Amino acid sequence: MAGENCVAIASDLRFGVQLQTISTDFPKVHQLGPRLFVGFAGLMTDNETVYACEQSRLQFRKNVYELRENKSIRPKTLATILANLLYERRFGSYFVEPVVAGLDHITGTPYIASTDNIGCISEPEDFVVAGTSTEQLYGMCETLWQKKMKPAELFECISQCILNAVDRDCLAGWGARVYL
Repeated sequence: MAGENCVAIASDLRFGVQLQTISTDFPKVHQLGPRLFVGFAGLMTDNETVYACEQSRLQFRKNVYELRENKSIRPKTLATILANLLYERRFGSYFVEPVVAGLDHITGTPYIASTDNIGCISEPEDFVVAGTSTEQLYGMCETLWQKKMKPAELFECISQCILNAVDRDCLAGWGARVYL
């Protein structure tokens, strides 16, 4: 969710297989830079392949970009790298719905984007949602989001949206974690 010179990303903490809960503190949002976050909804084994394992494809490409260009990666560039990574596997795709949120370190503008599982980027100016609670999140976000929210207002808005949405979804929950 984007505000005025600020951005927030949130996720629930439940990790489960269908109706069976395995963990209640599973991180789904990862920090890739001082003002850059990526969150994954979907199949957690593919999440591990794309982001978290030792041979992480996303971290590798991010590091190669930063070494080759000799500068920090911008959020829009990361979203493009992630979309290309997913599109390469379009015929046997990863079952993940990534969300990229960050502040551009040069202009200071907020950037949010999401992709589908084959890498089609969506770059709205207000908010993006992904996961099992998308219908509930769309309703809450459309109701509560306003233009030019300050960081405190943005935190309250995204917190209310995620908590109310996961209360109405039996496949999500066990609290939420918000990054501002």
